[in-house]
Amino acid sequence: MTRPAASRRHLPSSPFKAPVEPPVRGFGVGDRVNHDQYGLGRVVGVEEGVAVVVDFGATRRRVLSPYSRMAVL
Repeated sequence: MTRPAASRRHLPSSPFKAPVEPPVRGFGVGDRVNHDQYGLGRVVGVEEGVAVVVDFGATRRRVLSPYSRMAVL
């Protein structure tokens, strides 16, 4: 079986609790970050709620929100 592409909506009459959404991570210019694919880098630009531009040394990448593969160090 495969999982559906969209998540299921929570019904108010459901006896189960609604799934908790993870908090949106905020990044600031100058933050050191670790990305699962690109490694260590430094945030050089922020587009609020849309993307961050990160300098990974050899390359600069625009990482789109949500930042599930990136963490602040």
